[in-house]
Amino acid sequence: MGAAGAPSRRRPAGRRPWHLPAGSFPFLLLLLLLCIQLGGGQKKKENLLAEKVEQLMEWSARRSIFRLNGDKFRKFIKTPPRNYSMIVMFTALQPQRQCSVCRQANEEYQILANSWRYSSAFCNKLFFSMVDYDEGTDVFQQLNMNSAPTFMHFPPKGRPKRADTFDLQRIGFAAEQLAKWIADRTDVHIRVFRPPNYSGTIALALLVSLVGGLLYLRRNNLEFIYNKTGWAMVSLCIVFAMTSGQMWNHIRGPPYAHKNPHNGQVSYIHGSSQAQFVAESHIILVLNAAITMGMVLLNEAATSKGDVGKRRTF
Repeated sequence: MGAAGAPSRRRPAGRRPWHLPAGSFPFLLLLLLLCIQLGGGQKKKENLLAEKVEQLMEWSARRSIFRLNGDKFRKFIKTPPRNYSMIVMFTALQPQRQCSVCRQANEEYQILANSWRYSSAFCNKLFFSMVDYDEGTDVFQQLNMNSAPTFMHFPPKGRPKRADTFDLQRIGFAAEQLAKWIADRTDVHIRVFRPPNYSGTIALALLVSLVGGLLYLRRNNLEFIYNKTGWAMVSLCIVFAMTSGQMWNHIRGPPYAHKNPHNGQVSYIHGSSQAQFVAESHIILVLNAAITMGMVLLNEAATSKGDVGKRRTF
């Protein structure tokens, strides 16, 4: 039986051994280098973003609103990476620009930024900045901006949309209105804290003192309280104030007028039917008062029995 009876040795059935195809080593080396480069680029972006946020936090610690020139605007707003929202007020505060609206808007903007800076919800996801026309003319030209003040929101990703520009002409620039707009664009809710203003309290105290003193001096003759003409004048003053839009001005906080920083033209009448300037409400008040006085004089001339020349003048 010898060799004929010995069992034959066969290779067990299974997968064939895998060999690296010829010429694939350079491809794998290139793939490895590409992965290393991508990882290094991502790390570089993260470091750059961290440097940006650190710089912005440092500026915010000094001032709630920091100023940007053209280079800083491009670095911190236009150039990625960016994971924060930026609110920018484009303005013209230099005295030679004579932009009174810019100064009023800046006061409200300062109140809003301080309310955010010193709130418990303050974080590195929202910053407030400013670009002055005389410090960043190139920025105004880049954005095709020809009026000031203008408020814009620059989101963390993508370009600003139409709603990212605050409708100042229609809504006004009160800090509360700006906070509502920011909440709509960033989901960051800011509770506005205004510094105490005692002018209203002092004025009310003076008025009460004046009325009280007048009543005390005339305590023996209070017939003037029943004077119909006096109460009519008070009522007309209230009507004039309400019909001219003074309450709307108090709620919305519109500017007194608008001055174009380029040609210096001042507009006292708003171009939209959805808004108004303070000067416009004063003009309406004067016109309403003049019409009312004319009606009173006509009525007086028709009912009185005095001199004919005087009646004709009325």
